[in-house]
Amino acid sequence: MHRNMRTTDDVMTLLDDLFAPEAHRWTADAASWWDDFYGNRSKPVPFFAEKPDESLVSYADRGLITPGRALELGCGPGRNAHALASLGFDVHAIDLSPAAIAWAEERAEVPGAGARFHCGDAFVLTSDGAEAAGPYDLIYDSGCFHHLPPHRRISYLALLDRCLAPGGHFALTCFAAGEGGMGSELSDADLYRQGSLGGGLAYTSEELRDIFSVSGLTEVELRRMRDEAPGSPVFGESFLWTALFRREARQ
Repeated sequence: MHRNMRTTDDVMTLLDDLFAPEAHRWTADAASWWDDFYGNRSKPVPFFAEKPDESLVSYADRGLITPGRALELGCGPGRNAHALASLGFDVHAIDLSPAAIAWAEERAEVPGAGARFHCGDAFVLTSDGAEAAGPYDLIYDSGCFHHLPPHRRISYLALLDRCLAPGGHFALTCFAAGEGGMGSELSDADLYRQGSLGGGLAYTSEELRDIFSVSGLTEVELRRMRDEAPGSPVFGESFLWTALFRREARQ
């Protein structure tokens, strides 16, 4: 049967399939790709180290975020989830990869690291009635958003609308445009023509502001991440944006 498109989900699935399988790093079908990525823990990947983003620590140190219920999207081995738990947040963290979740849970054996980890698709796990459903006072994303194809920004914004509490904060770390190949800078239309995300999408600051203002989020801070030396207790690379937005409290 060829005329079987009836719902928005059907349209999204069709658009998903326009990309080559290796580009599906954000979908539930991509767990094996990420398992291979996280399988060799000795690889010299900077964010494999058990240390949080410098921006996250900075937000907490300046009182821009305060303990509450937190959700981390694409948590990997749990470095930011554990940091949030140590700061007093009640943390749910989600990743597609069983290997990443297993690593994160091993790290959770460290005293004081009390995050709860969920393996699966964030769009499903945060749906109404699911264990990890909102509302959350903080939604944190370090490297998940820039792996979404353009049409899935709609799903992402719906997740924020559904899960972020009034007065809550959304924090994002993603590839910055203009970094000489660190992230694709093709137009949305060209991404579909190419059928690939090119390892992740790079954004300008203006694009990020435009995308998230649609969800009624107000910018608190948007800047380049600070470079951090290998021996630093925090992670930082200047080819990334760090952004903090706030949802207005209901009147």
